[in-house]
Amino acid sequence: MPYSETLKICSDRVCKSSLVSRNINVSKRRTSVRLEPEMWKALEEVARREQCTIHDICTLVSGRKKEQTSLTAAIRVFIMLYFRAASTEDGHKRAGHGDFSVMRMRGRQNGRATMVPSNVKTVSSGDITVRSPKRLVS
Repeated sequence: MPYSETLKICSDRVCKSSLVSRNINVSKRRTSVRLEPEMWKALEEVARREQCTIHDICTLVSGRKKEQTSLTAAIRVFIMLYFRAASTEDGHKRAGHGDFSVMRMRGRQNGRATMVPSNVKTVSSGDITVRSPKRLVS
């Protein structure tokens, strides 16, 4: 997911995020799962990349989770581990990761959590604030 899209999701949804319930089929059994919109998008991206359905992924996760773990929690962990396995040091650098003091300081701006990396330039025009990377390393 491009950095600019990540910022848009963070600025548009994090404070307004609510759970979305969807019916999925796990081993030919219909069940309901409640996830944040961002998690549904991430699950759909995994399915697209793996050329399968979200039902296939949820069936896989259900079969591998511990009995006492909820399916919803197991899906969240699966999504995090999937994208964590794909992350690289270069990607972290381009995202501005690595300086928590800057992240904490930016999180206090405007009295709400913003979590903007240190290499991000903020440009304001009226009511709209746009954040974009100062430079990308290729």
